[in-house]
Amino acid sequence: MEQRDLQVSDREVYEAILGELKREQETLVMIASENYASSAVMQAQASVLTNKYAEGYPGSRYYGGCDYVDRVERLAIERVKRLFHAPYANVQPHSGSQANMVVYLSFLDRGDRILGMNLSHGGHLTHGSPVSFSGKLFEAFSYGVSRESHRIDYDQVRDLARRHKPRLIIAGASAYPRLIDFQAFEAIARETGAYLMVDMAHIAGLVAAGLHPSPVEAADFVTSTTHKTLRGPRGGVLFAKEQYGDRLDKGVFPGIQGGPLMHVIAAKAVAFGEALTPQFMEYQKQVILNARTLADKLTEHGFNLVSGGTDNHLLLLDLSSHGMTGADAERLLGQAGIVVNKNTVPFDKKGPKITSGIRIGTPALSTRGMGVDVMETIAGLIKMVLENPNSESVLKKTRNTVSELCTSYPIYGKPGLEK
Repeated sequence: MEQRDLQVSDREVYEAILGELKREQETLVMIASENYASSAVMQAQASVLTNKYAEGYPGSRYYGGCDYVDRVERLAIERVKRLFHAPYANVQPHSGSQANMVVYLSFLDRGDRILGMNLSHGGHLTHGSPVSFSGKLFEAFSYGVSRESHRIDYDQVRDLARRHKPRLIIAGASAYPRLIDFQAFEAIARETGAYLMVDMAHIAGLVAAGLHPSPVEAADFVTSTTHKTLRGPRGGVLFAKEQYGDRLDKGVFPGIQGGPLMHVIAAKAVAFGEALTPQFMEYQKQVILNARTLADKLTEHGFNLVSGGTDNHLLLLDLSSHGMTGADAERLLGQAGIVVNKNTVPFDKKGPKITSGIRIGTPALSTRGMGVDVMETIAGLIKMVLENPNSESVLKKTRNTVSELCTSYPIYGKPGLEK
């Protein structure tokens, strides 16, 4: 087969990739679920391992020629178990959603009851939303946050668990800015005879650094993505108590997946190795410090934050008092070069396509090396843009400041290279 560089062989795709690189370099990415993978992670993901079929597990494959991919997968498993002090791990799930699906299909029967966090209160689609497989295959009930504090109402969780007797309780969220009490969930699950699954996709990096309580001992199953705060490739990982390992391995393969993505598993191994370094812990400390600084400054600027602040990497702005929808805020900030996403807030009266709020995260900006002084500047930019929605001069001024910040804190010095 003729080997040609992408720039020559497929100009359209090449230009789209360059465009995306330019977009990431020249905007402030503040979507809480996004981050920048290192060059080493991307090199592993773009490796020849993409060529290899390896159905099965290390030492027990259905294909020959698996010596090197076995080595890579064993490294990934060993590293991530060490990182999270977990007795069992499976690194093959293609995504966090598929890791969740493995747990459901391995331990539940169709129609069983599950109890997860309400999507509009910060939960995830796969925690029982009616538009997800989780809500279609199982009878789903949801808990939420207190109307007064906007924090998880553990008394409500207990009452719902006692009333509905779910087979599985799901903890974890995609838009919840506070610490989660996994021991409280464990006690409720044990009292009501339910399994406990924790989806720690958003907070995995904070957990790995010891800056958020770990769910590994409390839960029967723990699922996660490998990007977000963990800063690896897009993918999933699954942890559990050791006695569930064989059943979960079969649930991944041949249960819902065929051949594993060995190039992605190699990239996961690299990311797990990076997360075991002291530098990673310092990075996670900065993520939290940046989020708290941003929350404090936005509060000073008169914005209403869900739960009044943050303990982790994200914050939610309720824009109802500003007479603005989340969709409008996302659009305006995007025009200024500040990338966020519209998000429902607890007890939101607007639908998910409009919303009353926006979700803001600090993982990607912290990867760029930005600190609290920059967060204070960004809080001011957000205030200017949202309080002057029709001012072209404000947009222009903000875009100039964003450009200066992005130039001062590049994500890659050259394409494919670290800063």
